[in-house]
Order: sequence, then C-alpha cells, then structure tokens
Amino acid sequence: MIKKIVIVGGGTAGWLAANHLGKRFLGSETVVKLIESANIPTIGVGEGTVPMMRQTLEYFGIDEGEFVKECNVAFKQGISFENWMAPQAGKTHRYYHPFDFFSSELGLVTAWLNDNSGIHFADFVGFQSTLCDHNLAPKLITQPQFDGAASYAYHLDAGAFSELLKKNAINNLGVIHHYNELSEVALDNDGAISHLVTDAGVETADLYIDCTGFRSLLLGTAMKTPFVAKGDVLFADKALAVQIPYADNEQIPSYTRSTAQTAGWIWDIGLYSRKGIGHVYSSNHTSETQAYAELENYIGTNLDSLNVRSIDMKVGYRSKAWSKNCVALGLSQGFVEPLEATGLLVFDVTAKMLADTLPTSTMAFDTVAKHFNNTVTNMWNKVIDFIKLHYCISDRCDSQFWLDNRSPESIPDSLQEKLELWKYKVPTNYDFGGKFDVFDIDNYLYVLYGMSYPTSVDSNLISPAELKRMSDIIGTIKYQQKQARELAIDNKSLLEKIHQFGLAKQ
Repeated sequence: MIKKIVIVGGGTAGWLAANHLGKRFLGSETVVKLIESANIPTIGVGEGTVPMMRQTLEYFGIDEGEFVKECNVAFKQGISFENWMAPQAGKTHRYYHPFDFFSSELGLVTAWLNDNSGIHFADFVGFQSTLCDHNLAPKLITQPQFDGAASYAYHLDAGAFSELLKKNAINNLGVIHHYNELSEVALDNDGAISHLVTDAGVETADLYIDCTGFRSLLLGTAMKTPFVAKGDVLFADKALAVQIPYADNEQIPSYTRSTAQTAGWIWDIGLYSRKGIGHVYSSNHTSETQAYAELENYIGTNLDSLNVRSIDMKVGYRSKAWSKNCVALGLSQGFVEPLEATGLLVFDVTAKMLADTLPTSTMAFDTVAKHFNNTVTNMWNKVIDFIKLHYCISDRCDSQFWLDNRSPESIPDSLQEKLELWKYKVPTNYDFGGKFDVFDIDNYLYVLYGMSYPTSVDSNLISPAELKRMSDIIGTIKYQQKQARELAIDNKSLLEKIHQFGLAKQ
C-alpha cells in the first residue's frame, strides 16, 4: 500500500498535483505532502487556460466566484491569431480559434469550402467569434458556477492561482505543506529514490513527484532521465514578459491575442486589473534587442521603466515521465511554447491521470508506469504537432524564421502525413484516434481553415439535400449570433458584478 507521497516543488504544477492527489486519497491512510523552497519564484509564463480548467476547479470544490476575485480572473473564449498569414489585399490577416465545438456537424466544413461569400470560418460555423469581436462575456451573472451560454476558460494570475490551489489542498483535501530546502536526492542500488535530504532532515516516501521546474532535480538531475529536445521542430526558445495597466475605460477582451512577429509571436492576455504581454521568439532567428524592440512597438510605449522579464524556454519532454518511484509533472516533465495555453493544460491532464491511475500497491508501479509513459509521450508529440501546424501552413515569407518553419525537415512525419491527406478530404474523427490527444478535430479545423488550408473543393462537393440541411443550420447560427449580441453583457461588466455579488452555486 502507498503510505506516503511527497511532492517536491510548489507553483501551479505542484499544487495542481497536490489537489488531484489530495482529492484521490482524501479520507484514506495515504499521506500527501508537498515540500517547497521559500526562495524560488514560479515561472508563471502561462496565464491562459482552456475549458478543462472549469471541470478541474469544480472537481476540487473551489468556488468559481471566489476564484475570479482572488486570481484576477477574466473570462477567455478562445484565441485571436493575427498576422500568422501574409496580409491579404493590404489587410492584416486574422482568425479565431474559439472554444465552441461543432464536429458533430462536419457538413458545415464542406459547406464553407463550397461557399464563395468570404465569411471567416469561425463566423460560418458558430457564434462565439461574435462574442469575442464585441468583448462580450460567455455567461450571465444569473447562470450557475461553471455554466455559460458559450464554452469558456480563464485568464488568470499564475501566482495567485497557486496560492488558491495551495489553500484548497491544505484546508480541504488534507495535504501537508512544509517549506524545506532540498540539498540531496539519494538513490538506492536500483536507481530508485531512497530518500531526500532537506534542511529539516531526511524525507522518505513511497512515491516522489518532481515539480522542481526546468531543473528537474529528481527525475532529471538525480535519476538522469534523458530530455528529448524538440527545438528542431519548434524554434521558439526565449520569451520577454511584462505587465501593463489598462488605459482608462479600456474594455477587457474575452480572448487571448496572439500576434505573429518576425521570429515568433506576442501574447496579449487581459486579466481583470491588468494585461500580461510577452514576446516568444527564436534566439537563432533574431536577437533579444530586436525582440525587445518589437515588443515595445506592439505595446506602443517605452518599456525601460517597466520590469521586463527574460525567460529561457527548454522545449521538449523527458523520455520517461515516470521512472521507478518518481513521476515528473509540470516543467520537470516537459514544455512547449504557450501558444495554445499548453502549459497548464498538460500539467492538469497528467496530474489528473496520475491520480486516477495510481495503483494502491508499489508492486504495480513498473507496469502502470509503462502505460503512463506511453500515454504522456504520445500526448507531448501530439501537442507539438498541433503547435507546429500554426507555423508550417503559414504563407509568410518575410523572414528566415517563417521559411524554416515550412521546411519539411522541421515538420514531424505524423503531421506531414495528415496535411497531405487533408489536401483532398476534410478531417474527420477517424484522423484523431487517441483519447488523450489533448487537441482534437475541432481545434485542428479552426486553425486549418482559419489559415485557409487548401482542401480540394472538387473532392468535397456538397449534395443538394445536404446543402438544404446545412442552409437550415447556418440560419440557426446567424440567429444565435444575433441573440448573442443582444443578450450578452460585456466581459468587464460581468467581472465587476462577480466582484460585487459573487456567483450562485446553483
């Protein structure tokens, strides 16, 4: 029986793990303990989430209204991608990747391919882009927690979120917390962790969770589990990040802005009381000075008086996320650029999977670890494919960065095969077989056709009967767009009401 689990490292990953494991073992004899240094700041690059976070918070028993107030939250309904394609007729290219799902009506894709009206793909298949265009919220104050008229996620303050998770784990899920400085990771003759040495003495456990960030002090440094670098696929390895106040009377967008640059892209995330803006770039294609200048130009103000943080990004993942009696979660396990809020998403998914599949006997570790590792490795590779998609189908030719991203040598075979197939047929669910692919058919469709991927219309003609059925559905979508404009309130007003009144549980 597992008697004790020790999580090493706090931050968002550590406290997500603590909540998932604390929830799993609440009321049992298994002790879940988190130790962390009081002197190591969290990275906090990703302040965006995806809709799965709503399920996670509800599962943890966290009040959504308190979460909104304590973590500087604003609602997020997707991502606006700007300049990821060359300008068209002198206009900046822009498309949405919203959170609404529509794959049960794949006929809409075929109808759009056969349509000559020039309507943007996201506008054609749903109403959420309309909400985003007008800074409208995905729900009303009268709707229960974690429920909305449209699917949504959050923009949040990563530091405050860690504190909220910490409070919930300790107060409600029985997790033990100590501030300890780790000085040694001792291994036994088989290469498993025998004990940890901290300033408080020796710490032993049946299972150790490595949440020590890029340093990966347990799985990487001590156990020497190799790191699989993916910088040959995803070139961005640096980021500059800064916090910016809102201008007077500025609205709060209900989406993340992602604006492509010469050798990377800039994120623009609106929280309740401020914006988080950062430039992700490839150091092999541009200098920090040039990246700083592009960030400054985007914001439109001199940044020398502000605290601009420079962040090194280690792109890739550990060859094994679970080795013997140690599991890495968070940055210790892997990382790719935060283009689609991948960080918190993968941290949450893998922490939940560990908690749900963890056997009660240590004798089963090797067997379960093999399956866990296969699933996690596949998950990272699928995430990398999806992020690469945004780059490799771009038609930008203004820098070597964009040209290199289209080079076949930099595109994984798995993605190349799908792109070749999708030249002739619309993607279907059969192209996405894994339950833990993280990004599924809807995600791909929004990006592919937001970027005008050239699927053959001749191969996807629509019959008169199907055209009539699609016409009826499109009519419904147009009505929903009109209703959304009329009934929804703006994102900022809803957040102000939540700060004043909270949200009803039912």
